[in-house]
Amino acid sequence: MTLPRRIVGLGGGGFSRFGRSSRLDDYVLSLTQKDHPRVLFLGTAGGDADSHIVLFYEAFSGRARPAHLKLFGAPSRMEWRPLIRDQDVIYVGGGNTANMLAIWRVHGMDQALREAWDDGVVLCGVSAGMNCWFECSISDSFGLDLADLRDGLGFLPGSVCPHYDGEERRRPVYRQLVSEGLPAGYAVEDSVGIVFQDTGFVEAVTEVEGRRAYRVEIVDGQVSETVVPTRSLVSPPAPASPAAPAPPQAKSPPVPR
Repeated sequence: MTLPRRIVGLGGGGFSRFGRSSRLDDYVLSLTQKDHPRVLFLGTAGGDADSHIVLFYEAFSGRARPAHLKLFGAPSRMEWRPLIRDQDVIYVGGGNTANMLAIWRVHGMDQALREAWDDGVVLCGVSAGMNCWFECSISDSFGLDLADLRDGLGFLPGSVCPHYDGEERRRPVYRQLVSEGLPAGYAVEDSVGIVFQDTGFVEAVTEVEGRRAYRVEIVDGQVSETVVPTRSLVSPPAPASPAAPAPPQAKSPPVPR
């Protein structure tokens, strides 16, 4: 059976904020339709920090088969390339998007991830781990002043901006850059995930009530910001409306005797 190509980008949140109780991470695991899926953590954007790796294992041990891969040091390509394609989920951590992409390209990780995606491995990530899948993104890779980064992996078209409600400068900078020609895309608040199958948008989901995602684009020469319907992962589905009572049946007139 051919598996669909799926990507889930998180504007913030996940296990780095909520640990084992992250509903977004539950959602990502559910896409595999397996009881204990294999999940590989790539912490390249954060310098392969041990503290991030420990958080990952604490969050996924017991409900998945977690593993991690470090690219700092002297990784053996013959050892890690088969590992990539043997996963059900590849989870990319946050940090410096530009540095991560540079390291991935030196080691051939960009091609390995595309092959995994084509094989049906679910790709996901938070912040820099969302930015990387798009053509363009808004990043603090070059300092505190946000800037556009236009050499993402390009698995998904257009642009993306994480932490849309969590950092004051995100909204004005993204809107300004779109007005100046940055490709249209998605702005994603913390604790919200945007989901794609192949390169098409499927839905937005949130693990915190009230958080949202937006479509940001040029409409009639002006920057337009449209709320994307965002499904809550914490609210139970609305109960079905009760069936209308059946109308009373007419009584037959008495038969003359």
